[in-house]
Parts: sequence; structure tokens; C-alpha cells
Amino acid sequence: MDEYILDACALIAYYTNEKGADVVQDIIGKAYFEKGNVSISNINLLEVFYDVYKIQGEQEAKDFLQDIVNSPIRIIETIEKQAFIEAGRLKASYRISLADSIFLAEILTNEKCIGITADHHEFDIVKEKENINLLFIR
Repeated sequence: MDEYILDACALIAYYTNEKGADVVQDIIGKAYFEKGNVSISNINLLEVFYDVYKIQGEQEAKDFLQDIVNSPIRIIETIEKQAFIEAGRLKASYRISLADSIFLAEILTNEKCIGITADHHEFDIVKEKENINLLFIR
């Protein structure tokens, strides 16, 4: 069974129907039918919640969050020790946000996982230097 971790930008693309939304929709669809697992860290989810809140307001953000809670997307609530260490190393090694370092660390510490993102700008250099499984949605 495929395992996926969403970056904030992938979930935003899905939610706002941007280019690449169809890829994320297919992944979430598989999870509904138990043909795949999909997750997102609470830090990346917070980035999306904040974005929705800022643009559409509090109620829309709360509705969005409830939709995610009701979906098959698993929210990663804690950072395991090895992911914590990897996130720190990645943050120190590359010019990426804390949320991005956590996203990447979750992938690196679970070899079965495929990271779903659209952020070439942040991740191309990391993918070039690290053994990391990323799928760019656009």
C-alpha cells in the first residue's frame, strides 16, 4: 500500500483547485478506498489553516479543518525522535522553513513514504543532495 505525506502547498493546491490538485485528489481518493495512506504533519496543516483563515476568514478555516479531520488524511500530531533530529539537520543544512524541514524529515524517516509537494524552489536542491522520495504535483 502506498504511503504519502502532504506538504502544505499540496493541500492548498487541492483545496483551491490549483494546477496539480488532481494529483492530490487521486491520492486522497485512494485513501478513502483504503488503497493508500495519506498524512500531513500538524505543522504543515497549521500553515494551510492559517492561509485559509487569512484569505477567507475564521469560519471557513474552521470548516476546512473539520473537513480534514473527517477525511482519511491522518494528522501527524507528534514528531518522533529520529524525525526531530532529521528536521534539525535539514533546517541547519538548507534554507528551508521549520515546517518544510519537518515535512522532509517525516519522509526520510519512513522509507516507504512519498512526499507530495509543488515547491521546487525549496526542495529541488534538497532532493538533489538527499535520498528523498518526492513527487512534484506540477
